[in-house]
Amino acid sequence: MLDLSKVKNFQWDKGNEDKNWSKHSVSNQECEEIFFDRDKKFLEDMLHSGKEKRYIIIGRTKKKRILFIAFTVRRSKIRAISARDLNKRELNLYKK
Repeated sequence: MLDLSKVKNFQWDKGNEDKNWSKHSVSNQECEEIFFDRDKKFLEDMLHSGKEKRYIIIGRTKKKRILFIAFTVRRSKIRAISARDLNKRELNLYKK
Protein backbone atom coordinates (compact mmCIF):
# COMPACT_ATOMS: atom_id res chain seq x y z
CA MET A 1 0.00 0.00 0.00
CA LEU A 2 0.94 3.65 -0.02
CA ASP A 3 3.75 4.84 2.25
CA LEU A 4 3.59 8.61 2.76
CA SER A 5 6.52 8.75 5.17
CA LYS A 6 8.87 9.91 2.38
CA VAL A 7 6.50 12.57 1.04
CA LYS A 8 7.81 16.03 1.77
CA ASN A 9 5.16 18.36 0.34
CA PHE A 10 2.54 18.98 -2.31
CA GLN A 11 2.95 19.83 -5.97
CA TRP A 12 0.79 22.74 -7.12
CA ASP A 13 1.76 23.75 -10.62
CA LYS A 14 0.00 25.53 -13.48
CA GLY A 15 -1.72 22.28 -14.43
CA ASN A 16 -3.50 21.79 -11.12
CA GLU A 17 -3.29 24.88 -8.91
CA ASP A 18 -6.72 26.35 -9.75
CA LYS A 19 -8.56 23.42 -11.34
CA ASN A 20 -10.22 22.08 -8.17
CA TRP A 21 -11.30 25.55 -7.10
CA SER A 22 -12.89 26.42 -10.44
CA LYS A 23 -14.64 23.05 -10.82
CA HIS A 24 -15.62 22.19 -7.22
CA SER A 25 -14.75 25.18 -4.98
CA VAL A 26 -12.05 23.17 -3.20
CA SER A 27 -8.95 25.16 -2.27
CA ASN A 28 -5.43 23.77 -2.29
CA GLN A 29 -5.26 24.25 1.48
CA GLU A 30 -8.39 22.13 1.96
CA CYS A 31 -6.83 19.39 -0.20
CA GLU A 32 -3.75 19.35 2.00
CA GLU A 33 -5.78 19.26 5.24
CA ILE A 34 -7.31 15.89 4.28
CA PHE A 35 -3.94 14.17 4.57
CA PHE A 36 -3.81 15.13 8.28
CA ASP A 37 -7.28 13.83 9.15
CA ARG A 38 -6.68 10.93 11.54
CA ASP A 39 -9.83 9.18 10.23
CA LYS A 40 -8.88 9.47 6.55
CA LYS A 41 -9.32 6.49 4.24
CA PHE A 42 -6.92 5.54 1.44
CA LEU A 43 -7.78 3.40 -1.55
CA GLU A 44 -5.81 2.45 -4.64
CA ASP A 45 -7.46 3.81 -7.77
CA MET A 46 -7.11 0.69 -9.89
CA LEU A 47 -9.41 2.03 -12.60
CA HIS A 48 -7.30 5.11 -13.31
CA SER A 49 -3.80 3.79 -12.59
CA GLY A 50 -2.04 3.54 -15.92
CA LYS A 51 1.39 5.08 -16.40
CA GLU A 52 1.51 5.97 -12.72
CA LYS A 53 -0.24 4.68 -9.62
CA ARG A 54 -3.18 6.73 -8.51
CA TYR A 55 -4.84 6.78 -5.15
CA ILE A 56 -7.99 8.07 -3.53
CA ILE A 57 -8.18 9.67 -0.13
CA ILE A 58 -11.38 10.51 1.69
CA GLY A 59 -11.11 12.78 4.69
CA ARG A 60 -12.34 15.79 6.59
CA THR A 61 -11.04 19.37 6.51
CA LYS A 62 -10.63 21.58 9.57
CA LYS A 63 -14.06 23.04 8.77
CA LYS A 64 -15.58 19.51 8.73
CA ARG A 65 -16.00 19.36 4.95
CA ILE A 66 -15.57 15.78 3.74
CA LEU A 67 -13.68 15.53 0.45
CA PHE A 68 -12.81 12.90 -2.12
CA ILE A 69 -9.37 13.47 -3.65
CA ALA A 70 -7.70 11.53 -6.45
CA PHE A 71 -3.92 11.93 -6.31
CA THR A 72 -0.59 10.51 -7.27
CA VAL A 73 2.88 10.70 -5.73
CA ARG A 74 5.67 12.04 -7.93
CA ARG A 75 9.12 11.79 -6.43
CA SER A 76 8.50 13.08 -2.91
CA LYS A 77 5.43 15.21 -3.65
CA ILE A 78 1.69 14.62 -3.57
CA ARG A 79 -0.05 15.87 -6.71
CA ALA A 80 -3.82 16.24 -6.40
CA ILE A 81 -5.55 15.30 -9.64
CA SER A 82 -9.13 15.98 -8.62
CA ALA A 83 -10.84 17.14 -5.42
CA ARG A 84 -14.55 17.39 -4.70
CA ASP A 85 -17.22 16.84 -2.08
CA LEU A 86 -18.29 13.27 -1.42
CA ASN A 87 -21.44 11.85 -2.89
CA LYS A 88 -23.80 9.83 -0.65
CA ARG A 89 -22.34 6.45 -1.66
CA GLU A 90 -18.80 7.61 -0.92
CA LEU A 91 -19.83 9.01 2.46
CA ASN A 92 -20.50 5.44 3.59
CA LEU A 93 -16.86 4.54 2.78
CA TYR A 94 -15.64 7.30 5.08
CA LYS A 95 -17.94 6.38 7.95
CA LYS A 96 -16.90 2.69 8.00
